[in-house]
Amino acid sequence: MDAPADFRALPSIDHLLKSEAAAPLLDRYGRTLVTDELRATLQDIRAAMRTGGTPPDEAGIFAALLARLEHRDRSNLRPLFNLTGTVLHTNLGRALLAEEAIAAAVDAMREAAALEFDLDSGRRGERDSHLRGLLCELTGAEDATIVNNNAAAVLIALNAVGAGREAIVSRGELIEIGGAFRMPDIMERAGVRLVEVGTTNRTHPKDYRGALRPETALILKVHTSNYRIEGFTAEVPGAELADIAKEAGVALVNDLGSGTLIDLSRFGLKREPTVREAVAEGAGLVTFSGDKLLGGPQAGFIVGRRDLIAEINRNPLKRALRVDKLRIAALEATLKLYRDPDRLAARLPTFRLLSRKECDIRQQAERLAPALATLLAPLGYAVDVCACASQIGSGALPVDTIPSAGLRIAGASGGALETLAARLRALPRPILGRIGDGALILDLRCLLDEAGFLDSLSSGFAPS
Repeated sequence: MDAPADFRALPSIDHLLKSEAAAPLLDRYGRTLVTDELRATLQDIRAAMRTGGTPPDEAGIFAALLARLEHRDRSNLRPLFNLTGTVLHTNLGRALLAEEAIAAAVDAMREAAALEFDLDSGRRGERDSHLRGLLCELTGAEDATIVNNNAAAVLIALNAVGAGREAIVSRGELIEIGGAFRMPDIMERAGVRLVEVGTTNRTHPKDYRGALRPETALILKVHTSNYRIEGFTAEVPGAELADIAKEAGVALVNDLGSGTLIDLSRFGLKREPTVREAVAEGAGLVTFSGDKLLGGPQAGFIVGRRDLIAEINRNPLKRALRVDKLRIAALEATLKLYRDPDRLAARLPTFRLLSRKECDIRQQAERLAPALATLLAPLGYAVDVCACASQIGSGALPVDTIPSAGLRIAGASGGALETLAARLRALPRPILGRIGDGALILDLRCLLDEAGFLDSLSSGFAPS
């Protein structure tokens, strides 16, 4: 019988909205959202009161309201700490952009830009023109164009060059990329008929020559960047395939996948074929990604023969797959960094992270371990410095790892690690590691903001 009296004692929505405490919330979130969430907050309070809960004062009501509003307004696409050990993590956005690329994208967002306007002639221009010269300079290609990712680059290249005809590809190169997208499916959508040659582990020049027919439009070479076939293997090099294609009068399309513009060995990594090398070998078209080893935003580059690039640019798919001014601006700034390869590690985050020395990362782990132990020991977790093996990610050098270091967190109970991982994901700036070998591992290769890392931990684990 006392419950109705308690309910009546709660301030009304109208009264609360007119209070001084509501003003900043109304200004930030708007009246409609604040009213809806305030109504829901009061409903929660009434439900608690029915089970014996004490009604909060106005300050308590607004504290609960603010928590609801912040949760409702919080984006899942927010910054986090990638301590998984995978530098180019597909699920976490792949490459971090250089400051120059970020500034260029911001400028393009803030002001009108000459995206498809030729300032010299005063006439309509082409958006690809902002990148064409740079791409040709850096790859040695005759011409270049750009679409929204490398799968799109392969799709439109095959469609423009081979629609309605046959494309020859080695059985060992029929890759599956992220999200269960398979090369045969892309080829089918592109309108080319797949002709498999060779076997899973061995393909020879005679296999390609034996498959050539009047219906053949192209030979497709696919760099197996996300897996390796080892042992008794054979593949036909790009230069030899280019000769076979030239003799037959068909195009060679070389999909490099992740793609790199420089020799990775300068960073202590295993060597990958560069785009310039693929062009020099004689490929008619070379496709590669912008947001993987290149270190820029998502994009698919196509470089090669001028006549084939012209065919692609005339294809109706080109408009459907084009990129916007933000990515063009960021890509231009990123590509310009490659004019000074000696400073790439200092200016491009991808190579800065990949080239970090193991000893420096271990020292970082030793600095952070005591603070982490202080926060987690009361909860029953033990923290130790450990050796790690980082991966490049996004299909690049899949069997190669980079020596690293990190923090190994062990829990006393069986489900303790999953509980801790969930709490780390729920932080204002989430922290993502990986669970393995009975511990939660935080690989520190990608941790550049130590202070931010500790602040995020303290916000979720500091003693109350």
